[in-house]
Amino acid sequence: MDNSLIQIVGAVLMIAVTVGLVITWRRYQAKNSERRMLTMLESVGLDPAIASSGDLNAIMHEVRERCRHCQSEDVCERWLKGEEEGENYFCPNSRVFEILSKHSIAVE
Repeated sequence: MDNSLIQIVGAVLMIAVTVGLVITWRRYQAKNSERRMLTMLESVGLDPAIASSGDLNAIMHEVRERCRHCQSEDVCERWLKGEEEGENYFCPNSRVFEILSKHSIAVE
């Protein structure tokens, strides 16, 4: 095999590994985001099943997107574990959760 072919194969393999790592990292982040969102729903008195409810698809899509792009992940984790005091005003979805609670979607 000539040297150029080895370099091309090596470059393709490095790109494939990089793409695989990025995809794995994004899935990991999405899974953690989903876990935090469901736990937050339960913590504020909402039924986590509404996340997969067809009735609220558009709303829950927006909630998921805000959660995935949240800049307060560390505060959220601590708040969900009970290590942070106070309300969840740091959460970009807190107002949505408050409105949903007022419309009788709360856990009985």
